[in-house]
Amino acid sequence: MMTKRTGLSRLFYATYYSMKGLKAAFLSEAAIRQELIAMIILIPVAFYVEVSQIERLFLITSLFIVLVTELLNTAVEKLCDHVSTDIHLLIGRAKDIGSAAVFVSLVLACLIWITVLW
Repeated sequence: MMTKRTGLSRLFYATYYSMKGLKAAFLSEAAIRQELIAMIILIPVAFYVEVSQIERLFLITSLFIVLVTELLNTAVEKLCDHVSTDIHLLIGRAKDIGSAAVFVSLVLACLIWITVLW
């Protein structure tokens, strides 16, 4: 049985595996790359426009919500593809639901940006 890491060692390895996951997602998913490009453009915009600090926080948080949702969707899709490459009703539903979550997060981000900037 493998012993669990604790303290700074656990933090180091958790960070290492997280960065490894971000790299894998970036390299394998165009949607992740597109969302990161949008963040690189829109985060400076959030600091440029004259809005309150809380509105700025909403603008930036909405972008991170989209990225987090896309990462989770990518994880679900990769797991589904590992389990079976056959067409399967439940795997299709899982992928569709993950895609719907990304869509909802994008709608939320758009609504926040439109509302704050209007």
